[in-house]
Amino acid sequence: MKPLSSYSSQGYALMRIVVGFLFLWHGAQKLFGIPSPMPGEVPAFIIYIAGPIELIGGTLVMIGLFTRWSAFLASGLMAAAYWMAHGPKALLPFQNGGELAALYCFVFLFISTQGGGIWSVDAAQNRR
Repeated sequence: MKPLSSYSSQGYALMRIVVGFLFLWHGAQKLFGIPSPMPGEVPAFIIYIAGPIELIGGTLVMIGLFTRWSAFLASGLMAAAYWMAHGPKALLPFQNGGELAALYCFVFLFISTQGGGIWSVDAAQNRR
């Protein structure tokens, strides 16, 4: 739709903000049990490696600070999560429960190529 193409910058910014916001809560759950504790026994490396990357990386992507590096790191984390936790169960994401990890991986990879865009700390710093 041609009329909506004039809002691509705003649409991208909203996507970046919402994806970062949703991702940071995965880290908050791992590190602090907020909004609910992790179900079952979780290996320590998932809590102490993935948790901070999700919490800090999600926050940085959401506000648009160090966006490219934060999103790239989050993308790599989700690729590793997919192949470590979901890939051994079955090849396809809808078979192994890895849709969310695969989706986050590629959305963060896209964000890492685009940067902060409008409504970001990166953009505000570049204006100075």
